[in-house]
Amino acid sequence: MRLTTMTDYALRLLMHVGRHPDRLCTIAEIAQAYGISEAHLMKVTHQLALAGWLETVRGKGGGMRLGHDPAQIRLGEVVRSVEPDFRLVECLGEPGGSGCSLEGRCRLTGIFEGALAEFLAHLDRHTLADLLPPAPRAIEPLRRVS
Repeated sequence: MRLTTMTDYALRLLMHVGRHPDRLCTIAEIAQAYGISEAHLMKVTHQLALAGWLETVRGKGGGMRLGHDPAQIRLGEVVRSVEPDFRLVECLGEPGGSGCSLEGRCRLTGIFEGALAEFLAHLDRHTLADLLPPAPRAIEPLRRVS
């Protein structure tokens, strides 16, 4: 199985925006940071905003910020919202549509379906917060020990 470039860029974009919760991030800065075309990132941003992962602000001084707290953004949900197709093999598509001579009596399909379910379940156990550096802790004042 191989995830698309769209998913790769979507996760990178969310990580970048998640590292800067104090301000709006722009497509231009993210494109420069990762060496990705702005046109491609516009498509990714649009897709993530439609799914609610990002909030976008248009106009001068605009940009994007996360639509949810990073701990609420499950990686599996993001991948499902961006990936167009999870067919590991042709027979995992529409029933009767693969043209496979083994359809209906092949146990491999069930094994692949189980593997895909476990893969997505593993991603669901992780959030965007797991990919971000820990927030700096406030420095406590030194206390005098007697």
